Amino acid sequence: MRIVLAVIEEKKSVTVVAREFGVSRTWVYELLRRHTLLGLPGLIHTTTKPHSNSRALTDADHQEIAQLRHELTAAGLDAGAQTLRFHLLNRHGTAPAVSTIWRSLRSQGLVEAQPQKKPKSYLVRFEADQPNETWQADVTHVRLANGRVVDVLDFLDDHSRFLVSITVHSSVTTPIVVQAFTDAATQHGTPQSTLTDNGLVFTTRLRGGRNAFEYLLDRLGVEQKNGAPYHPQTQGKIERFHQTLKKWLASKPRARNVQELQALVDQFRHIYNTTRPHKALRGQTPAKVYAARPPATPSQGGLFGRSRTRTDTVDNSGKISLRRDGRMHHLGAGRAYAGRKVFLIIDARNVIVTDYRSGEIFSEHTIEPARSYWPNRLTKH
Repeated sequence: MRIVLAVIEEKKSVTVVAREFGVSRTWVYELLRRHTLLGLPGLIHTTTKPHSNSRALTDADHQEIAQLRHELTAAGLDAGAQTLRFHLLNRHGTAPAVSTIWRSLRSQGLVEAQPQKKPKSYLVRFEADQPNETWQADVTHVRLANGRVVDVLDFLDDHSRFLVSITVHSSVTTPIVVQAFTDAATQHGTPQSTLTDNGLVFTTRLRGGRNAFEYLLDRLGVEQKNGAPYHPQTQGKIERFHQTLKKWLASKPRARNVQELQALVDQFRHIYNTTRPHKALRGQTPAKVYAARPPATPSQGGLFGRSRTRTDTVDNSGKISLRRDGRMHHLGAGRAYAGRKVFLIIDARNVIVTDYRSGEIFSEHTIEPARSYWPNRLTKH
């Protein structure tokens, strides 16, 4: 009112009044317009807040959000706001914003604010550009109903988080890693590289050697990457995957044996790959992202399609028998290994003989179809 009176009664210019009161000339003209139309009542401040919000959640919406969160939590699956929105979109074709769902969860006391958490901008993530560019692999441990602890070996695509393989074993050895990798690559294609920790089933590089898995990757042209010792963050995606897996298993009765646990993880693999939205993938499923781009391939042409593996025992004379194309051949592994159980990797040109448990390479043999005896080329000088 003082601004209006200064213009009307004191005959000051709008520019001078705006400067005296520290407001814009536009605001002075707005007040004069209101006074002309409505008189003094037009100068009374009123809220601009709308009387209603057509997008506000109803009681039924809040109840559905709470019920859906309960169902997902009981199933051992993630139940954050982004995941809830994914499921609501699938149900109704539309859904509230993620921030609105978070407010609903907080107002119902289903989550607590955690301001101590570091902001998302703090995180710097590496992600492969293509499917099969890098497979992360690791072993985790799961306890059965009788208290026995078994191993779970898994391979995870770095680009899409697609679970390419998950298998249960009493104890994971290098031959098991080779076989699981072979089976996964047969189904999904050979990756360009692998990323693992420094477990002896994956690498013996810190001991100055190579095991069967390393040798196979080398033959296929697959680059092998290993994290720094005592630095699991390098394999962060598969480490985080283990949390998701164990959370889901915790919601189910404990398996009584390896076979039951394998059936469970097979069920989980289907859910994880095809129906569970992944937050890091902006709510998409790993299977969808994995199939969206052409896969990467090894830098060299491998012989994977013609590779096979088998187990045997070195006889008393230090030899191993191998049937190929209907003909029996004999491999000279060495008398020092007589009686040892071995794991053979066979491709179109070579046979590699390794210790069944440690993966140590005993001998390498060049396939010569015309000869019945293939000597160990590692002993040649």
